[in-house]
Amino acid sequence: MSEQHKINVTIWNENRHEKNSEEVADLYPKGMHGAIADFLSKDAEITVKTATLDEPEHGLTEKVLNSTDVLIWWGHIAHDEVSDEVVGKIYDRVIDGMGLIVLHSAHYSKIFRKLMGTNCNLKWRVAGEKERLWVIEPGHPIAEGLEEYFEIPNSEMYGERFDIPTPDQLVFISWFEGGEVLRSGCCYFRGKGKIFYFRPGHETYPIFYQNEVKKVITNSVKWAAPINGPITKPGFAKPIEIITNDYVDYSE
Repeated sequence: MSEQHKINVTIWNENRHEKNSEEVADLYPKGMHGAIADFLSKDAEITVKTATLDEPEHGLTEKVLNSTDVLIWWGHIAHDEVSDEVVGKIYDRVIDGMGLIVLHSAHYSKIFRKLMGTNCNLKWRVAGEKERLWVIEPGHPIAEGLEEYFEIPNSEMYGERFDIPTPDQLVFISWFEGGEVLRSGCCYFRGKGKIFYFRPGHETYPIFYQNEVKKVITNSVKWAAPINGPITKPGFAKPIEIITNDYVDYSE
């Protein structure tokens, strides 16, 4: 595949846990964004760059966003520090066709809540319990190459009710050892953009090194990438066919 046809991915991570926690830094020495970049960059169809919260404009300048096909977002403890101006620019890019992959605790990010129009609250518990993700849409491109289910040995529990709109497409449901369930692989369409929320990814567990998780994120990037679809034109529309009545005003 030629360079000009590759999917340009920007991986955004607030990168605070890696700076403040020795445990997280040992687990993800390059940061979670670095771990994700490592496996995505091995795919011949993808080019990768990264950005973090403490960079100017959070690393998401207009130039970066305009050259991004798919934005991956991980945030947790610093959602409120993300600039509303930057969030507005991301929102506009999604509506215009940029894909957005929202990971784990980024369910509560400003951009996801803005796109969902809900508070995106859920139940949670950190107990290192097993998570089983069931593939409930086996024909979906994001599920390509997976078995009927896969398990994460140690995970943070997220449970229903998850205050999100009904997904346009639901790919995964998670079950947790403590008994809860969650809609954990949710697809949405907003404007020309595609959004995928994927639940796994707690910072103190090696989840981003697990093969099934890497497969899902890689597949979701390819699903969310912009396509060369029709250009829609809002506003006044002249009729395509002749309207046969005396009340038609063809002027704008």
